[in-house]
Amino acid sequence: MGLIKEFKEFAVKGNIVDMAVGVIVGVAFGKVVSSLVSDIINPPLGMLIGGIDFRGLEVVLRDASHAANGAAIAAVSVKIGAFIQVLIEFLIQAFAIFLVIKAINTFNKKVESATPPPSKPSAQEVLLTEIRDILRSR
Repeated sequence: MGLIKEFKEFAVKGNIVDMAVGVIVGVAFGKVVSSLVSDIINPPLGMLIGGIDFRGLEVVLRDASHAANGAAIAAVSVKIGAFIQVLIEFLIQAFAIFLVIKAINTFNKKVESATPPPSKPSAQEVLLTEIRDILRSR
């Protein structure tokens, strides 16, 4: 019974719930960025490089063929377009994360600067501290 109770306490802690929400939002953000890259950025980019469908951009190393025994040999190709698409998605997501962290750090600096410095001790406290120090030294 103790293990189940510990797991329940662990699972309902705020950090776990916050992390789960972050993962869900992150997955949704990844889908938005994938759509942005494949549907908005890649078509004009493909047009600039000669009207090539950017997603289909690849270098064929070996065409599909048939062996002497009739077995099919698959084509081998390097999918440059797919790699560039994933690379662009990564850069956009990394930049977005950078902006979020930068905003959080800026907010934390503002909170730290808004905290007033500790107040100086009153004249009575200073006098009592001096008296205490004199008595200790004797």
